[in-house]
Amino acid sequence: MTTTAVLPQELEIGLVQIRVSNLERSLAFYQNVVGLQILRQQGREAEMTADGKQVLLVLREIEEARILRRNSAAGLYHFAILLPDRPSLGLVLRNLIASGIHVGQGDHLVSEALYIEDPDNNGIELYRDRPRDTWKYEAGGHVVMTTDPVDVDGLLAASEGMSWTGLPAGTVIGHVHFHVGDLAEAKRFYVDALGFEVMANYGSAAMFISAGGYHHHMGLNIWAGQGAPAAPANAAGIDYFTLLLPDSQAVQEVAERVKQAGYAVEETDGIVTLKDPWNIGIKLLARH
Repeated sequence: MTTTAVLPQELEIGLVQIRVSNLERSLAFYQNVVGLQILRQQGREAEMTADGKQVLLVLREIEEARILRRNSAAGLYHFAILLPDRPSLGLVLRNLIASGIHVGQGDHLVSEALYIEDPDNNGIELYRDRPRDTWKYEAGGHVVMTTDPVDVDGLLAASEGMSWTGLPAGTVIGHVHFHVGDLAEAKRFYVDALGFEVMANYGSAAMFISAGGYHHHMGLNIWAGQGAPAAPANAAGIDYFTLLLPDSQAVQEVAERVKQAGYAVEETDGIVTLKDPWNIGIKLLARH
């Protein structure tokens, strides 16, 4: 009996690079509404950070970008910014309310989440995790998640008297969530080849996968329709995200596994780049 290789439990999402139609407009949004800071800006690209050191988001302006309707193509559903604690999320909520932007919300039992969209319809989740020892599991080992209303009053109370100065140090990219054209094909790539493990299913329409028992590093859904085509390259959306692995040996092991499964693997300057079946890029990086 063969055991399917899985990703190292220390895996984390590093950064996300997205395409936008107007860099200056996006920079204003991500600074004032989301709370990131500019780390570097060159030409039509800008790197954004929470702590002044680690890049969490790269914005790339493309000419005459198409702005897609939400849920209309395979590609970005949202990228998710993980706050270090509940008071920090409460402060985020206060700032979002002050900005006047529409805010969606959901209590997923494992986390409390707020949802917004940037000016190009790129989805963003801002969330905080509940302690892992409070998560509940089904008999089969899948984590129990649902979508209940967030305790908004509790969030606001948790941040009472605190001042908003942007996203705090300790903020990271917690997960990414994509529309795909076919869940079985997504599972072949992300689970069977790449090595994520299934943590939960929402019927036959969505799947949540992770490494190391996290509730999900990735969400995959067919809410844009079974057979949804990849978002065009000239549309706002995601270019790629990075996966941080413990060392270069782990990077090579994952790259070889993906290659053996029949998917294209590119390597330049020690950085391994993959593309999922819907042209979403993944860069594998070694921490050491």
